[in-house]
Amino acid sequence: MKYYSTNQQAPQASLREAVEKGLAPDRGLYMPEQIKKLPQEFFDNIDKLSFQEIAFEVAKAFFGEDVEAEDLKKIVFDTLAFDTPVVPVAPKDGKGEPSIYALELFHGPTLAFKDVGARFMARLLQYFIRKDREKTGDNRTVNVLVATSGDTGSAVANGFLGVDGIHVYVLYPKGKVSKIQESQFTTLGQNITALEVDGVFDDCQALVKSAFMDKELTEHMILTSANSINVARFLPQAFYYFNAYAQLKRQGLVDTTNSNLVFCVPSGNFGNITAGLFGWRMGLPVKHFIAANNANDVFFNYLQTGEYHPMASKQTLANAMDVGAPSNFARILDLYANDWKAIKADISGATYPDDRIRQTMKACYDATGYVLDPHGACGYQALKEQLTDGEVGVFLETAHPAKFKEKVDAILGTDIAIPERLQAFMRGKKQSIEMPNSFGEFKDFLLKQ
Repeated sequence: MKYYSTNQQAPQASLREAVEKGLAPDRGLYMPEQIKKLPQEFFDNIDKLSFQEIAFEVAKAFFGEDVEAEDLKKIVFDTLAFDTPVVPVAPKDGKGEPSIYALELFHGPTLAFKDVGARFMARLLQYFIRKDREKTGDNRTVNVLVATSGDTGSAVANGFLGVDGIHVYVLYPKGKVSKIQESQFTTLGQNITALEVDGVFDDCQALVKSAFMDKELTEHMILTSANSINVARFLPQAFYYFNAYAQLKRQGLVDTTNSNLVFCVPSGNFGNITAGLFGWRMGLPVKHFIAANNANDVFFNYLQTGEYHPMASKQTLANAMDVGAPSNFARILDLYANDWKAIKADISGATYPDDRIRQTMKACYDATGYVLDPHGACGYQALKEQLTDGEVGVFLETAHPAKFKEKVDAILGTDIAIPERLQAFMRGKKQSIEMPNSFGEFKDFLLKQ
């Protein structure tokens, strides 16, 4: 399958080229030339399939023309060595059937939803590197640049850790990620380098994008990105939407002929909800999507006005969503041919300041016993406000609350346990390089590598 740029000013690329380049030469984001509908038989029998089997069928529609079936199956099965369960968030008193469910995406190695996309991309990129080496004998290192507001860095770093032929540079805003998040990518060493940037997430993202556009750099070294701008990072995130549907279907909770399913996605860079929209276009029975923002409400304002005004990001309690210029907005516009009315017909928005997030976390815990992380709280609250009778709402719980332990404990009055996987990271020694918010200095650093 060929991939085109959202800016329409670059040649079409193969999957390998799109994955290895990350960003198109015209600074656009790559999009597949078609989104294949899955057959009705697949949805009729989806509840009888395992998560890995479901994901393999979806992956074939995306990548089957470019990756041999057995290799793709191995990539998918290796990626999904953990489940993404759908859990009811129900009143403690047992009164009334639950209508809101959490899709828990924190059961992977770094306890965040980005484990799926990062692990898949690492394995797919390794596949292409191996193919390239067999064909050309080119043994050069592929350098992965990734900007993170928290969870992306840890997922990518751990997904690529020790992978032959790949070096990862993680750029993160100094003092603006949790200590636990920071420990997950600054303590690894090996082929992972952490760069502590004096700025905000948007500054980190701008440095990465500028690197791709710099001719001297791209001639000096092979560069790609593992942010959700990369098709191999965001497309696999469609897998768990299909898995959620299968779980609800097994329980008889979703109406397959007249869909009653609403997904609410805590949204920062919008790769996650874009993957859900792709799944929808492939035939997944969904009634509606909700994009839940923190105080970084650029998309929410777009839905209200039809005007898009990116801005500097604001630091919030839900720090992984602190994005003022979401990259994947370009993909949403492309999916809908820039039709604002069509976008707001399918996607509604919500935005919450820190105080409201705190209130939601406490109210949910008191009523249900369920511990929300600050990002999931935005999703849960939006469903509480927008879900209508007969609908089943699923919000994406994108990270384990222990990754934000200090904040969660202070709000809930708890002492939540830190899973051993996180404790192991915290015992490691921090290894990072401080970097000013200067592309010149970032470029000089890379040229010396």
